[in-house]
Amino acid sequence: MCGIVGYTGNREASAILLAGLEKLEYRGYDSAGLAVHDGAATHGQIHLRRAAGKLEALKKVLLEQPASGHCGIAHTRWATHGEPSEINAHPHSSNHGSVMVCHNGIIENASALRRELQESGAVFQSQTDTEVLPHLIAHYFAECHDFTKAVRQTLARVHGSYAMLALHQDYPDRIIAARQLSPLVIGFGNNENFCASDVSALLGATAKVLFLDDGEMAIIEKDAVQVLDIKSGDAVEKPVVEIEENIEVAEKEGYAHFMLKEIHEQPRVIERLLSRYVGKSTFENKCFDSAQHDNTHLQLDDIGLTDAELCGIRRIFIQACGTSWHAGLVGKLLLERLPMIAVDVDTSSEFRYRNVGGPGAGAILSPDTLVIAISQSGETADTLAGIREARSRGLKVLSVVNVPGSTIARESDGVVYSNAGPEIGVASTKAYIAQLGALYLLSLKLAEVHHLVDGARLKRRLNKLHSLIPMMEEMLQDDSEIRAAAELMASHENAMFMGRGYCYPAALEGALKLKEISYIHAEGFAAGELKHGPLALVDENMPVVAIAPQSYVYEKMLGNIAEVRARRGRVIAIAGEEDQIIADHADKVIRIPELTESFSPFLVALPLQLLAYHVAVLRGCDVDRPRNLAKSVTVE
Repeated sequence: MCGIVGYTGNREASAILLAGLEKLEYRGYDSAGLAVHDGAATHGQIHLRRAAGKLEALKKVLLEQPASGHCGIAHTRWATHGEPSEINAHPHSSNHGSVMVCHNGIIENASALRRELQESGAVFQSQTDTEVLPHLIAHYFAECHDFTKAVRQTLARVHGSYAMLALHQDYPDRIIAARQLSPLVIGFGNNENFCASDVSALLGATAKVLFLDDGEMAIIEKDAVQVLDIKSGDAVEKPVVEIEENIEVAEKEGYAHFMLKEIHEQPRVIERLLSRYVGKSTFENKCFDSAQHDNTHLQLDDIGLTDAELCGIRRIFIQACGTSWHAGLVGKLLLERLPMIAVDVDTSSEFRYRNVGGPGAGAILSPDTLVIAISQSGETADTLAGIREARSRGLKVLSVVNVPGSTIARESDGVVYSNAGPEIGVASTKAYIAQLGALYLLSLKLAEVHHLVDGARLKRRLNKLHSLIPMMEEMLQDDSEIRAAAELMASHENAMFMGRGYCYPAALEGALKLKEISYIHAEGFAAGELKHGPLALVDENMPVVAIAPQSYVYEKMLGNIAEVRARRGRVIAIAGEEDQIIADHADKVIRIPELTESFSPFLVALPLQLLAYHVAVLRGCDVDRPRNLAKSVTVE
């Protein structure tokens, strides 16, 4: 969850570390800190600066107390152990300041290690699990006088997850990095090197990176990087890869918030996804029906399974968390309708603990089962654990992931990249749309190999998917209806979202967006369940968002809306632009283009996202960095 950055080179480290933290603050913003070595080869000193709150607080500390040096580590925190405060902020120090450590993850046996260290004289300052690390490193260094060996001995003692950076006062230009179940990437420069918990921190600094894997550590100096196996100490050869993202995509570009910018990027997200997986020449002409450009072959080059293997799939498990789980619920409907394969959807935190080893387990996870994992970051801890559980049982795993080179991408048999680009706002928007698009293409691919769609039907469906681009562009030009609905909702502390069929997952996602960034308690449910409990909450103080585009259950939705109105509930309807009936049944109507029902999740996502955004702005909330949340959830 937290963000960590390291730098060693010839430039002032503080400025580079702060620039990296700014790009990682979406991962945590309870507190921030940095430690910079002053460069002295003997009797060196490490300057520690920390502050509670957002990164601006640390910048103020550094203006009053600069930290000069060419080698350092930094951290922005999402609290797990210990409340947000200066004393609990990272980096953490050993008793005499000889060792400094930043850490992302959880040390599960921290309590036992703390007691042991306290008995040997260590004095702890914080409530965090992380502080055991610098004390242990200092303890072992006093015995062996070897920084690398002391880190290896320390990591042999700890249980849990970590992406860790460590400094030692006797090593003025060296950072030791280590990874177990939390991401860590190393960047290569000219007589300078970098490390971070996310590639986004390195944008603009370097394009050459390597990704550490679990159980690996790196000795990073300004002119050399050596990767070792933590247990054996043996050298590990790692490929250096080029990252393609550029720094401009991580800037606001004139928008008030990253979330608003990312909502407006969604037409381009669909365009990029189609260009990658269907054929670029098709989209340059903007027409699938062109006789000159009728390439409709799905080019899912990274899928990792042959057509014969895909043909043998009889059951699918989708596992994901949060917004990605909602995309998975839409994926279930697509996969059951197009290739007609039975699909189960689990939250990853439940999937990984299913009793798959008990009686009848073969029927639950049989060899003809495919596991699909969905993750924006590609580092989600529960989803990654679910992948490992599935692969340990011999199942194929296909992932929908946004970040190339991420752990989930590397550990899956195949990948469909969602191609959303960096998403900075904590509340996911464009990554959700990209996941829907990727799942739609995957469902078409499976239908194709099962001979359930011919070339003409495939072309029609791809043409409709492509038609979303101008529709979404037009929707984003005028959000006045959504602003009016937001004004109706902003003064309330509770809200409901309801939908049917493809719009039931949309209701869940709309409620999640609203609660994430506006702190309004919101509940999403299948509209048919209204009379089975939720109706008890409806009165004049309960705004209800009814997602009601044209579908085979449209008249049923009108009945559900009538039930709300009969209890004086305030109704905000999202409905088709040709709907002449809905205005008589709602207080506010938000219009969307008309398209086949299976495309409704794409079209209703935009007004739901913008509704949450405008409500949050009206309530004065921090849209991009909602309280208590972080972007990449790398701990259980």
